[in-house]
Amino acid sequence: MVEPCLVIGVLDNGVEGVPPAVLKGVQEADLVIGGRRTLELFRTVIRDDAECRDLTGCLPQVPQWVVEAQQGHRRVAILASGDPLCHGVGGYLVEKLGRSSVLILPNLSLIQVACARLKQPWQGLRIASVHNRDAGEWSVGAGPEHGLHELLQVLVREKLVGVLTSPENTPGRIARMLLAEGVAGDFEIAVAECLLQDGECIHDWMDVTVVSQRGFAEPNVVLVRRCAVSRDALFGLEDARFDQRKPDKGLITKREVRAVSLARMALQRDSVVWDIGAGSGSVGLEAARLCTQGHVYAIEKNTEDGAIILRNRASLQVTNYTLVQGKAPAGLAEWPDPDAVFIGGSGGELRELIQICLARLSPGGHLVMNFATLENLGTALECLAASATVWDVTQLQAARSRPILEMHRLQAENPVWILCAEKPVSEAGGV
Repeated sequence: MVEPCLVIGVLDNGVEGVPPAVLKGVQEADLVIGGRRTLELFRTVIRDDAECRDLTGCLPQVPQWVVEAQQGHRRVAILASGDPLCHGVGGYLVEKLGRSSVLILPNLSLIQVACARLKQPWQGLRIASVHNRDAGEWSVGAGPEHGLHELLQVLVREKLVGVLTSPENTPGRIARMLLAEGVAGDFEIAVAECLLQDGECIHDWMDVTVVSQRGFAEPNVVLVRRCAVSRDALFGLEDARFDQRKPDKGLITKREVRAVSLARMALQRDSVVWDIGAGSGSVGLEAARLCTQGHVYAIEKNTEDGAIILRNRASLQVTNYTLVQGKAPAGLAEWPDPDAVFIGGSGGELRELIQICLARLSPGGHLVMNFATLENLGTALECLAASATVWDVTQLQAARSRPILEMHRLQAENPVWILCAEKPVSEAGGV
């Protein structure tokens, strides 16, 4: 039997913040692993004959260090910040070494300490971390490749978020991201500096603009609280909710057709979606609101419509949506493979677009197309008939009530064909 490696949660008050029974594990260890600063905090209780190793920049080597020490019947203690299983090293070590080889001895998390200082109940808090590489300043429309993208999606859908920051990904950078997205007025931010150290300082709830313009001492953690909530429907927004160009009845996928099209796309929370010929953006923006952990990539050739889409994106506070101004298929090669595709306009390139979308769709993915003309429907059916996809067509014609004197009549909308194709899942995929 191998003696488990102790993964001990510690705080910035060092020995003072560790119970005596846990501290004994550090004192008895033959090998102590931790960050340079953490090792220094515990220098007085580490045995003179014990080996110390700095894990800074060496995390991939740590499991091997542990295995070698255990094989030599040496006791190992790893000093980790706060709760090692909360955005810490604990999960990584369990994965690499196995549960039986690791014993986790947690401490308070710094988020928990910050909430205590602010007298902020935290049972409903969501914890996020940008305690990694320099993500760079946020750019509106950036995709999941940006290091702040995941944090932004958490912020806009949660009421209270605790954020573990880094020297580069600062409170100011987080605040500037909210300002860039036009949602700063819906949030307030608190910052806890140097918790459990002599220089501890708590900055109570502040306006996002204030936070964006100042610096804070390191290390720090951030609490972001939402103080305004959208009252928009979760699904099926009325047409008037979208800004739109109106040469006739409005260049927008009407609500009834939009609802059926979105349903047929079989979206998941983490779906990657393409919206080709985005028009006013109604389908793609509703898809983004449904795919809270995914991302929508949209393309629109008309510059006026592109400006309208961006206004709708801002109005709906959609942050997981990237718009390309151009004519498909140009630019599609740069996008990640989709789980669902919606084609609302093809710009005369329908045949090529269908071929590209079917080739790029993830197995089991769905391609949904809307047509108002027989010619485009015929072209699409011809393409699908030559493919291995399963497809079907729904013809939808809605009629909406309109007032006439003191009564009401029904006025028909233009009929639309909704063509849906599903890419088969290969046998290699488990079907």
